[in-house]
Amino acid sequence: MGIKIIIGIGIGAILFFLAFGLYNASKLKTIEITQSISIRAPQKKVYDMISQLSNYPKWSPFLAQDPTQNYSVKGKDGIVGAQYHWEGNNGKDLGHQKIESLEPNSFIGIKVHIQKPFKAEPMFNYTIRTMGSRTEVSQKFILQSGLVDAYFLWLFGVKKEMEITNKQGLNLLKKASEKS
Repeated sequence: MGIKIIIGIGIGAILFFLAFGLYNASKLKTIEITQSISIRAPQKKVYDMISQLSNYPKWSPFLAQDPTQNYSVKGKDGIVGAQYHWEGNNGKDLGHQKIESLEPNSFIGIKVHIQKPFKAEPMFNYTIRTMGSRTEVSQKFILQSGLVDAYFLWLFGVKKEMEITNKQGLNLLKKASEKS
């Protein structure tokens, strides 16, 4: 009789954890992270730092985390269709990002195509505007995922890691843009 109760409690706990996880995962099917930073540099300089993909190594949080990463720019840099390809972490990370839309000196939309270590296609939208003597950059990160992927995002607390990495990227953008 005692073993049946233990098994029943175990199964109940597992079902509760799965239900709780799926409920939380349903809230992560769309992840949006918006962060901003104020930069002491002209708006055009900041815009060029983002829109010219050849500048990305100067402020990439991923290259900062993996300095051995291989990368290349394909297509005409700084226009819609230009791509930044990367492979890092001894071949475990692979993908590219592509400029999807541009509004001169004010907006850059970049679609990321991650192939490894998992498949995902997040979008980064950068809005740039002058605020007094500074340039304000707002970065909006959007990731759509299915319920199973969202479950693992919840299980491993990936959203918090994304927030930290995106903030690191903005801080590196500030540092690179403020250099003379």
